[in-house]
Amino acid sequence: MTRVLTPRRAASAVLTAALLVPLAACGSDKKDDSSTKDTGSSASGASAVPKANLTVLAAASLTDVFKKAGAAYEKEHPGTKVKFSFAGSQELAAQVKQGAPADALVTADTKTMDGLKSDTGAATVIAKNRLVIATGQGNPKKVGALKDLADTKLKVVLAAPEVPVGRYSKKVLDAQKITVKPVSQEPNVRAVLSKVELGEADAGIVYKTDAATATAKVEAVDIPDAQNAVASYPAATLKTSKNAAAAAAFVQWLSTPEAQKILQDAGFQKP
Repeated sequence: MTRVLTPRRAASAVLTAALLVPLAACGSDKKDDSSTKDTGSSASGASAVPKANLTVLAAASLTDVFKKAGAAYEKEHPGTKVKFSFAGSQELAAQVKQGAPADALVTADTKTMDGLKSDTGAATVIAKNRLVIATGQGNPKKVGALKDLADTKLKVVLAAPEVPVGRYSKKVLDAQKITVKPVSQEPNVRAVLSKVELGEADAGIVYKTDAATATAKVEAVDIPDAQNAVASYPAATLKTSKNAAAAAAFVQWLSTPEAQKILQDAGFQKP
């Protein structure tokens, strides 16, 4: 049966519809606000660094400074732990090729990193360094320049040629036409420094930052910039990492002002 609207009922229906329109609009506005807030929250969550236990392979010359950097990173990223494995860059490269479980790599030269392009993400130089001559405290043998290392009476220790610091050392010595016959060739810069610290060598070529960690036992003799070499430290994620996002976040953090201050306070130069 068809229901006929009386004038009174028709007016009531129109009034009801008019009241519902603004209410619907209000409901729509609230929904939009909520949607906007949710999107913002979602975006914030997406940008948050995932928690992870990271393993970073790092050049031996980064030993002291990276311990400080790692502690700072963990404090800034609760729930994330960073474990470092320090060694000569050539040893680290061998570990990567052998499939060692790790998330990121930082070497003391670009040559080693370039040789691992198929195993890493894009590399970014995070710091630079220079060479110095390390001698015993007080410099008892009076070593004053690179040419003094040619004295056969001196026990000089160098890093092996395949080690970045060894390659840099050879470069600067060859450029000055200086022939040095080392008593030993070490697998990394910390081993060179240790020989001098223990008195097993009179002098050795190390990075400026390494000598700075042993001022109680070692004296650093500067090498003029014109005769020196600049070491670059590239950092990259490893493609085999099971924590890709967290690894990328750590590598990116190494270029932030906070990380750069830690590096430069330790004597490293700007990238």
